[in-house]
Amino acid sequence: MNFVYTGLPARVLFGDGTLAQARAELERLGVHRALVLSTPQQQAPAEALAQQLGDRSVGTCPLAVMHTPVAVTEQALQRVTAERVDGLVALGGGSTIGLSKALALRTDLPQLVIPTTYAGSEMTPILGETKDGVKTTLRSLEVLPEVVLYDVALTLGLPTALSGVSGLNALAHAVEALYAQDHNPIIDLFALEGIAALARALPRIATSPNDREARADALRGAWLCGACLGAVGMALHHKLCHTLGGSFDLPHAQTHAVVLPHAAAYNTSAVPQVMTKVAQALGTTGSAARGLFELARAVGAPTSLDALGMPKAGLERALGLALANPYWNPRPLEAEGLRGLLEAAWAGTAPD
Repeated sequence: MNFVYTGLPARVLFGDGTLAQARAELERLGVHRALVLSTPQQQAPAEALAQQLGDRSVGTCPLAVMHTPVAVTEQALQRVTAERVDGLVALGGGSTIGLSKALALRTDLPQLVIPTTYAGSEMTPILGETKDGVKTTLRSLEVLPEVVLYDVALTLGLPTALSGVSGLNALAHAVEALYAQDHNPIIDLFALEGIAALARALPRIATSPNDREARADALRGAWLCGACLGAVGMALHHKLCHTLGGSFDLPHAQTHAVVLPHAAAYNTSAVPQVMTKVAQALGTTGSAARGLFELARAVGAPTSLDALGMPKAGLERALGLALANPYWNPRPLEAEGLRGLLEAAWAGTAPD
């Protein structure tokens, strides 16, 4: 078999209590004036981290929000310039990591990323930005973090509801990686193990949030799934979620959780062998699409776009946007099929 696999140049520290090594990692990067990024909700732990970093930090910038609006990035960039920042520390989930990447793209500053969710974006050279209600993505090694520090302890406080949708967001990367146009046997190994780890861990976390073993399993699964997203292209599921999130301001992880089973159902006829592997990794005896739907229900994730505030009247606009920029997908993009996908996702109908 001929294939191409490109390993991404990232340093990863994984463990329980690894946050204590953050200052040493900045020293290793040669960073003297780091800016700690976070969302407004995580400002307190960001300030505590800035204190821990001591004279290696110039303070915090708690501006990160969903979908990485360009206007917010420009505001943060003013702080970077004013403080003569020479390195970025992102503490949080996809929103904070997105802001860090957007700043790195514009400044080429090194990034130390410390994930507190299971989003997986820390392992990718991908940035999605929103401007004028439209979300666009780019792929560039300029936005790939130099160091990723995984600390299981930081995920213990992640609410169970957010843990579930965040983990399903990561799991989506692995599902699409298995049928990506440029998939390869190495990434297949990452994807199947990532799916299995999250499928094991997320239901346990839903009932026992302080289960350290389950938290470690989920964090490791998110790492593997993020590596999949970083190494190969994505297809219908991710494009559709970006369209829905950027154009209708829907919450990122929750949108992934809702759409994933229906995107899997749409693609099953084109890649039946892949979906059989997904079902096996999930540990379900039914279809992969139904297994993903049942996993979402088991972890308390939303199962309909309606529950996320998506107006039914917006479905036709979403369909038009999805069809406006054709992209590769194992099953061709067909208007009637996609309309059915969106209607089922809006209503929360269980796929077969």
